[in-house]
Amino acid sequence: MSDCIQQKSEISEHASKACIFCKVVKGELPSNKVYEDEKVIAFLDIGPVNKGHTLVIPKTHCEDIFDISEEDLKQVAAVSKKVAKALMKAVKADGISIGQSNKEDAGQAVFHYHMHIMPRFKEDGLNLWPQGSYAEGEAKKIAEKIREEI
Repeated sequence: MSDCIQQKSEISEHASKACIFCKVVKGELPSNKVYEDEKVIAFLDIGPVNKGHTLVIPKTHCEDIFDISEEDLKQVAAVSKKVAKALMKAVKADGISIGQSNKEDAGQAVFHYHMHIMPRFKEDGLNLWPQGSYAEGEAKKIAEKIREEI
């Protein structure tokens, strides 16, 4: 095994030992679980924006969208849809917001990939983000830069 792979493995092992979501997966911390399969677990957020706010996470430790495997990402997405449908009915929500942040400056507080499934209610006062606008020609330039990176 190369030194780089060995080092990443050791960092990942240390991160998963300290990670509160890994502790939930292992049953070392309590949770109000709503779903579980071989790859994913879903449980109620302890600081809900509205009652029923649920987190869907992969059981395998990964920090963010840049670190999660394609297979785990697909399963998190599929389970998020399943949970969203159930949550909408269970709490009689008017809508569902789904959110996911990557890196500290984007608002990520727990560094284990997770999807927020948030029930929404008419006039609940939750505003997710302000909308901005592009200057003339700016959107075209930014789209081109993104295409170049893909």
